[in-house]
Amino acid sequence: MDTAVIIAGGEGTRLRPLTDGIPKTLVEVAGKPMLQWTIEWLKAGGIKHLVIGVAYKKEKIYEFMKAHNNFGMDVHFSEHSLEGGTAEGFRLAIERHVKDRDFIAMNSDELTNMDLRKLIEKHKKHSPTVTMAISPFYVGVSIIDRDKEDKITSFEYGRLVHSLPVSIGIYAFNSGIIDYIPKTGSIENTAFKQLVKEGKARAMMLSDGEEWVTVNTPHDITKAEQKLKEWGGI
Repeated sequence: MDTAVIIAGGEGTRLRPLTDGIPKTLVEVAGKPMLQWTIEWLKAGGIKHLVIGVAYKKEKIYEFMKAHNNFGMDVHFSEHSLEGGTAEGFRLAIERHVKDRDFIAMNSDELTNMDLRKLIEKHKKHSPTVTMAISPFYVGVSIIDRDKEDKITSFEYGRLVHSLPVSIGIYAFNSGIIDYIPKTGSIENTAFKQLVKEGKARAMMLSDGEEWVTVNTPHDITKAEQKLKEWGGI
């Protein structure tokens, strides 16, 4: 499995004014645009062919990739509309440029030190339509335990809830996914829900020491930079 689809068309409204002149994916985290971190991580995991779905300020992405010689990878671009959502972005990118039976798909605002090869092996083992990388949910508020008389027995700010895993926006797809993706909308609320109903979805939990952070706000940038420092990069 050496092909990946990256959806990089977002405006990043919650990151303004950083995104007034560039797409969200080019916002810098620890000295590099998120797109560069993502590409370097995929390349380290054995990916050679990239399809990048673009929309907002797409010419900036073209310029960035050209300036870096596509990072030595085979790259195609797929244009979609902002209104079409992730469904349109993934559907058009796959229809236009992906011929592989199985491939990686992800959003461009996810940073992780996960071993991509483990996701690939899990997908190959079970051959579902989608294998989702998942992580325990981090609750960024104060967590309180109490007894029957409402006496607080523990107080902790922030906690990983292992009983409540969440998708981290990184997937392994089988080509059959195209039959489930609508023309517009959210792939999460349409394709994934149907695949789960039909028993065609699998999950792979991050291992101990593997982490993930998504970047949507300036606060997330600070958190991501701290994580990258802890990981020693990606």
